[in-house]
Amino acid sequence: MIKNIVALSLAAVLASACGDTWGQRAVTGGAIGAGSGALIGGATDVGVLPGALIGGAVGAGVGAATTPKRRYYRDRGYYY
Repeated sequence: MIKNIVALSLAAVLASACGDTWGQRAVTGGAIGAGSGALIGGATDVGVLPGALIGGAVGAGVGAATTPKRRYYRDRGYYY
C-alpha cells in the first residue's frame, strides 16, 4: 500500500507541470484528479468509479483555471 501511494505521488508531481495551453492543462489536471479520486474513493465508502469521476471533473476544472497567461515580446516578435 505504501509503495502504491509513493508511486502515485511521484507520478502526480511529474505530471503536474505538464501543459502550457488551456486544453493541455485541463487534460493533465483531469488525469491527476481521476487517479487521486479513484485512490480516495477506493479507500472510503464512496467507491472507485464515483471517486474517479468527481476527481477527474475537479482536476480538469482546476487545471483549466490555472492556465498561465501568454506573454508577447514585442521586440522579439513572439509569444512565450
